Amino acid sequence: MLQLFKLKKNGETAARTSTKKSSAAQLRITKDINELNLPKTCTTKFDDPDDLLNFKITIAPDEGFYRGGRFSFSFKVGPNYPHEPPKVKCETAVYHPNIDLEGNVCLNILREDWKPVLTINSIVYGLQYLFLEPNPEDPLNKEAAEVLQTNRRIFEQNVQKAMRGGYIGNIYFESIIRFSHKMTEWPSKLTRNQFLQNSYALSL
Repeated sequence: MLQLFKLKKNGETAARTSTKKSSAAQLRITKDINELNLPKTCTTKFDDPDDLLNFKITIAPDEGFYRGGRFSFSFKVGPNYPHEPPKVKCETAVYHPNIDLEGNVCLNILREDWKPVLTINSIVYGLQYLFLEPNPEDPLNKEAAEVLQTNRRIFEQNVQKAMRGGYIGNIYFESIIRFSHKMTEWPSKLTRNQFLQNSYALSL
């Protein structure tokens, strides 16, 4: 009987501790979401408005190698947040040195450089920077990193081919380019005719 009572008491203590952790995570993520100050290239989506611990953020770079693409990331905030970073996965297949084909992301603040003072905003800006300045020195996709280091022109061609939809080696990438009807500028390094040809090809 004493042992059973002790087990019950320990279980109640563990439950209270778990509730406290969840409550701390809920409070902090609520604060983070309320204070989000995202650039115009980023949007948030909550499948369940009452669940702030699971959400998605889409990044649509407007400059650099990945201009014109749309990349979706899932965020899963655990009970130990902010003492542990959220789990972040890229749900869009992308040819990128720092993102592998399983969606794992190599970003220092999601690993060893995470600190409790960092926020969801910090992570989003870090992800956006990966699209502006891919880092071949710390790769998950070693092939893409090698191409970026040895021939930036070929790397850019591979990125564009992957975003339009096609094979890079034996890996097929779905098209993720979205052109706006309100676009007033042609994408960088594309002439008007090339832009129209690409748009026509995508519509086939």
